[in-house]
Parts: sequence; structure tokens; C-alpha cells
Amino acid sequence: VQLQASGGGLAQAGDSLRLFCAASGRGFIFGRKVMGWFRQAPGKEREFVAAIHWAADSTYYVDSVKGRFTISRDNAKKMLSLQMNNLKPEDTARYYCAEVFNAGGTWRPRSPYWGQGTQVTVSS
Repeated sequence: VQLQASGGGLAQAGDSLRLFCAASGRGFIFGRKVMGWFRQAPGKEREFVAAIHWAADSTYYVDSVKGRFTISRDNAKKMLSLQMNNLKPEDTARYYCAEVFNAGGTWRPRSPYWGQGTQVTVSS
């Protein structure tokens, strides 16, 4: 499977950006996968950001982005999105999409392999 993230860029605090993740690959039934976003800031560990059930009827967010970020998906287009509003400098990170699962309350990627991700840089 290939998960190609895009949409990152430079923003100022308070701005909005929308990230996209296009899924491709034989055998990867996007519409039956729980998908999510992670991010990794320089010098920090990768952290979970948001997840969405395959039916898009349930979403989950890390506390720091609740009320500002919205995860969504289009199963027909095999596309995952992350609308990021009211961006803050602490949102600066490289963002990655992945198939995810929840283990004991912790969201984890299904695969140990990450794509290129997309860089988001927010200035104050």
C-alpha cells in the first residue's frame, strides 16, 4: 500500500491548512480501514493526532487539537483529509497518514513503515 500525504506548507498562527492522504495499492481496501494521522516535530517522538472509523461515524483526536482539527474521508476516492484550523506554532511537524488501530487506549500504526509525510510549519 502507498499512502501519499500532501497539503502541508507554511502558515501563520491562526491560519488554516488542509492535508490530504491518497491511498493506493492492490489489496488495500481503503473503505474497510480505520485511518489516522500522526505527526512528528523535530526532536520529539511521533504522536497520534486523529483517527476515523472506516464508516466515518466515529472520530478521535489528541486533546491538543480537539476543536481545531477535523478528520474526514472519502472512501470512493480513497482519500483521507485533515482540516486544520486556528493553527499554532506547536502544530509545526511532519504529518503522516496511516492505517491505525487502538491497543489498550493507545492509537498505533498498523504498519511500521511510514510514507514521506507532509511538512507543516506554523510561525507565530
